[in-house]
Order: sequence, then structure tokens, then C-alpha cells
Amino acid sequence: MTQPDRAAVSADWSARGFSCDLWTDPPGQRWEDFVHEVDELLMPVEGTIEVEIDGRVSHPAIGEELFIPAGASHSVRNTGGTMARWLYGYRS
Repeated sequence: MTQPDRAAVSADWSARGFSCDLWTDPPGQRWEDFVHEVDELLMPVEGTIEVEIDGRVSHPAIGEELFIPAGASHSVRNTGGTMARWLYGYRS
């Protein structure tokens, strides 16, 4: 799948009140049980990640947007054998 256009995603998220930044992780990296006080958006742009939101596990495709509501426990795991990159943004 083609990588999403970061500028277009950033413009869309900004119009919806969200920031937009890029995160990169090596294979095997795990971020477990985070909780934020604001809504978050996440979109994979490269590699393979697993996202768990309040106990529900998903494997989003490149370019698939996930919504993480404020107060939801969530984890992100790089389950692939390559670097994983994803866009993330918080509601301002």
C-alpha cells in the first residue's frame, strides 16, 4: 500500500483539532498501557504495528486511521521485522 501523504493527513487532522507528528520504532519495540487526558489519532505509515485499545487488539493497515478516546488504556507494538513509523496526534 502507498504511504499516506503526511502533509494531507496533517492538514486534515489540524482542521479537526489534532496535532500531527511522526514516531519511529525498531522491531520489537513495545509501548504498553498508556492513558492520555485527550483524544488521540494514530495512522501507520510504514511497517507492521499492533494497537490495543481498552483490551481490543487491531492490526491497522498502512494509512488506516485509529481513534483513541481520552482515558482509554492503549498500547502500540512493532510486531514486524522492520522499522515501524506512524503518525500520531492529540486533540488540542
